[in-house]
Amino acid sequence: MPESLTLTHNLNPHFEELSQINSTKELQRSSLYQQLLPEINAVLKGYEVGHFAAPEKATQAKPFYRAVTWNIERGMEFEGILHTLQNHPVLKEADIFLLPEADMGMVRSGNRNVARELAQALKLNYYFVPTYINLCKGNGTELHFEGENTLGIHGNAILSRYPLKDFHIIPLHNNKDKMRGNEKRIGNQQALACTVLLPQGEVRAICAHLDAHSSKRHRRDQMRTILNYLDKLERIPSLFGGDLNTTTYNSSKAFWAIYGFWVRVAMGVRYVIAKHYPYPDRLFERGLFKSFEKFGFDYKNWNAPGECTLHYSIEDLKKIKNLKDIIPNWCFKFIDWALAKNDGKCSFKIDWFALKDLQKAQVNLQSPEKFLKENSRVPLEPCVVRDLTYQGRECSDHDAIVVDFSI
Repeated sequence: MPESLTLTHNLNPHFEELSQINSTKELQRSSLYQQLLPEINAVLKGYEVGHFAAPEKATQAKPFYRAVTWNIERGMEFEGILHTLQNHPVLKEADIFLLPEADMGMVRSGNRNVARELAQALKLNYYFVPTYINLCKGNGTELHFEGENTLGIHGNAILSRYPLKDFHIIPLHNNKDKMRGNEKRIGNQQALACTVLLPQGEVRAICAHLDAHSSKRHRRDQMRTILNYLDKLERIPSLFGGDLNTTTYNSSKAFWAIYGFWVRVAMGVRYVIAKHYPYPDRLFERGLFKSFEKFGFDYKNWNAPGECTLHYSIEDLKKIKNLKDIIPNWCFKFIDWALAKNDGKCSFKIDWFALKDLQKAQVNLQSPEKFLKENSRVPLEPCVVRDLTYQGRECSDHDAIVVDFSI
């Protein structure tokens, strides 16, 4: 692929009319949509690449490299995200960032080009791929932001201290009609891959965000689509990371989400929260993780065992409002009842790394607390980085995860 110019379009005046359409089939029959289709396709098949890293640092070899994957929740808390990546003792040392959920021209994130502005401020190179053109402000509490979208683009990004080349886009099939419901969107999830030119050799970085409102089978099939695509490329060491939405649920429809809830109640609420939500590969999402192993990716040694990355509380109104896009209001009293057995909380492990032909960095045996005080460049075991807040606000609804590797 040639390098792209900045993504842009003139679709905004048509967002309101298109948002009145209630299904993809109806959208495809629309004369307005057919008229706009060339421009829509130009956006959804496009991408952005930018170079802000200092070239002289690209030749400075390191004994190990740090990668972070963090779903930054659209980039809505941009100042907090930037401050965290600049100042957190672990995250500021990262060399590669895999960032699902980055907005471009969405009012909920200040109409910023989130990936580009982060890369520019952090002096990194970046690669951004759009997934959706949003015809509305979003879902849940996002609907109440003042103002209007400019570009209305949402996507995923890779940022790096080192040069990038060989850019790939891997389209994933939708499970849910994105024109139904409150959040009207045109497009589909797309994984992105590129080659990072580290001083000791090339590493392929892959960032993925699997569908949230989907079945376990659909997530597995999306993963197989990505892995089949990668398998046809030249084999080089690979770093795969992202938000795989391995909640253990079929959330494609309200019926299956409710059915799955009662199955887990029957299994025992505390048992499922302790033994399955942190370990989705044991049973519910086994097919997805078997696919990793089939294609030579190791996930077991590159994630903190049993450490969850998404946390739900019955007191968290934002997440409850977003859940209402999936399940009816009357279900919440049953969720409250079930979670009362676990102090009103539960957590899920949905963010993952999987690596191929890369080595673990030699870990210093100091305690994490001592490491943080003495030397931020000491290698760590794969870990979850929690409590990422800025000025009293959570930077994202996800925790970040970290791996240190060598070639």
